[in-house]
Amino acid sequence: MSLSPIGALRHSGSLFAMALDVVRTIPRRPFQAREFIQQAWFVASVTILPTALVSIPFGAVIALQIGSLTRQLGAQSFSGAASVLAVLREASPIVTALLIAGAGGTAICADLGARKIRDEIDAMQVLGIDPIHRLVVPRVLASMLVAVLLNGLVSVVGVAGGYFFNVVLQNGTPGAYLASFTTLAQLSDLWAAELKALVFGAIAAIVASYKGLTAKGGPKGVGDAVNQSVVITFMLLFVTNFVMTAVYFQVVPQRG
Repeated sequence: MSLSPIGALRHSGSLFAMALDVVRTIPRRPFQAREFIQQAWFVASVTILPTALVSIPFGAVIALQIGSLTRQLGAQSFSGAASVLAVLREASPIVTALLIAGAGGTAICADLGARKIRDEIDAMQVLGIDPIHRLVVPRVLASMLVAVLLNGLVSVVGVAGGYFFNVVLQNGTPGAYLASFTTLAQLSDLWAAELKALVFGAIAAIVASYKGLTAKGGPKGVGDAVNQSVVITFMLLFVTNFVMTAVYFQVVPQRG
């Protein structure tokens, strides 16, 4: 990847153009159902166990930190709401996005990059087959579906882990934990988290597909493309998360 400003702008424009091509190509028929199912199963198989394992310490750390802080402030009754909302709103979409990009995205980039350096992509274009429609769209939709499902898994595991560490290790009250959560949390928090996961899954798959389809330089180029896709995806995810969180707090009224 070029480090010059012009090169960075060119790559950014190409990435954005590919994202628009993906959106435009999604309604095109025939839909690649078999490829979609295979990619969804593959992404889920490589991410579900790491995601569940990572969500446990995330929920535990949040519960321990917030429980300690609320105890110092004399607000133990709000520890449940604070920890659960932190997991639901921020931790679960971020954990899901990082695992989708780190496990699923790297596999997508490596697969498409290998096809690119073997000239399979060029051969498809010569035969009149659109690689975006045939290869990229099923992978993007599969990543979006798996990200939404994994976000629900992370939310459940994170909330359960936070409850365990708050009640068992910090001697919290189960009733106060659940009561404060149900008082301050609302259904829109869950929908916002699912929307974040949907967008994050799309970003991870599009960036991975773009870097894979533009890989060059042999196997070393494919490895460099995989590394670059992970870094770029992480940067875009954190920026997108900030924007979506700011919009959410402006649009949805919060409970007092």
